[in-house]
Amino acid sequence: MKLGVPNIPNRRWRIGGVLALGVLINYFDRVALPVAVPQLQHDMALNAAQIGILLSAFAWSYGSLQIPVGMVLDRFGVKRVGRWSAGLWGVASAITAAATGYWSLFIGRFLLGVAEAPSFPGSSKATGYWFPRRERGLATAIFDASQKFGNVVGVPVVAFAIFAFGWRAGFLITALLSFGYFIVFYRWYRDPSEDPQLTSAERDYILAGGGNQEGRAHGNSSAMLGYLLRSRKVWGLTIGFGAYGYSMNLFTSWLPTYLVQTMHMNIIRSAAFTMIPWSFATITDLAIGGWAIDFFIKRGNDETVVRKTILVLGMLTGLMVFGAVFTTDRFWALLWITISLCGLAAAAPAGWSIPSLIAPRGGNGTVGGIMNFLNSMMGITSPIVTGFIVLKTGSFSSAFVVAGVVLVIGIFFYVFVLGRIEPVPDLVLQPRDDAVLHRA
Repeated sequence: MKLGVPNIPNRRWRIGGVLALGVLINYFDRVALPVAVPQLQHDMALNAAQIGILLSAFAWSYGSLQIPVGMVLDRFGVKRVGRWSAGLWGVASAITAAATGYWSLFIGRFLLGVAEAPSFPGSSKATGYWFPRRERGLATAIFDASQKFGNVVGVPVVAFAIFAFGWRAGFLITALLSFGYFIVFYRWYRDPSEDPQLTSAERDYILAGGGNQEGRAHGNSSAMLGYLLRSRKVWGLTIGFGAYGYSMNLFTSWLPTYLVQTMHMNIIRSAAFTMIPWSFATITDLAIGGWAIDFFIKRGNDETVVRKTILVLGMLTGLMVFGAVFTTDRFWALLWITISLCGLAAAAPAGWSIPSLIAPRGGNGTVGGIMNFLNSMMGITSPIVTGFIVLKTGSFSSAFVVAGVVLVIGIFFYVFVLGRIEPVPDLVLQPRDDAVLHRA
């Protein structure tokens, strides 16, 4: 994939790399617990329902903070919030490594959710600042694909550490990586207006291509939040992306355990098999959700048609998870899961690019926070529902069916509620009364 434009420097793509590295480390942190589940079940005598609650601990805090974090990002900016966030990742992972029981594990994961809450809304907001609209697909796919690649690399690394040294070693590794990323982000990330390495030529290129202007929202953060919560477009995006999040969180949380319990693999073999669907998902994320979207938009195709087509086709492909319901063969099950994950991966960057494309001035972080709030609530719901289904039925089949039904709901909202992918009118406050809002 060719990045950049002739005669235009590529500082923006280096910033994109910093954001992608952060998401990659995020997912080392997040996959550590799912990989450790079989050993924790043995050591602490936990049943599937207890594991489902523990797997959701991260999402309780991460999800509940998405909207407040989006507002904080719009108020204080990506650089300041991102530094505090990155510094706390390592602290939370270290606390988890030192846990002495079920509830201390829960607290450690809950704190990790607090620390990582700004990650995706912040990356989306930064991408809006740093990239023109016609490059937004690939730029978003780079940091979103890091999520999938985190499962490719993180699962085997953490699995080996756990297999060789015990479950605490897995969390210790993620703590060290998180502290390392804090140094990288502190040293290299700047917003465009503060970056001494951003040339005027590249700055003009970004702005001429629709790059978001820096600046705070007009009025206060609560006014912007209320304004956006009345937008049909924001609700179409939010519910559609939440449906994607249900299935993605099922795979992220339960796939290693599914391979151990249903396909009768040991922890090392399950980690190796887990790499397969996530590897293909990383490729489709970049190639279809990123490069292909930008390619068709640059050729003059309607931006809304291109992005929504990828969104809907990706979600429809995600329904291939139904295939895993009708087989007990590990290779056929893995094939259907791989196809499903590839479809979801292709849709993900298209979804994550939309907040910066529809947000009014100063509202990018809040739109991203609203969208990721429901997505994160699915991170709570999906592991728990799956855990109780497995406990009740002794099988993952019904859990896969539920995921497919939720995807159908998301497709409906993307097609019929989201509408055209264009900016929501800027928020304007009446000069006589800041509490009175109207559309520009």
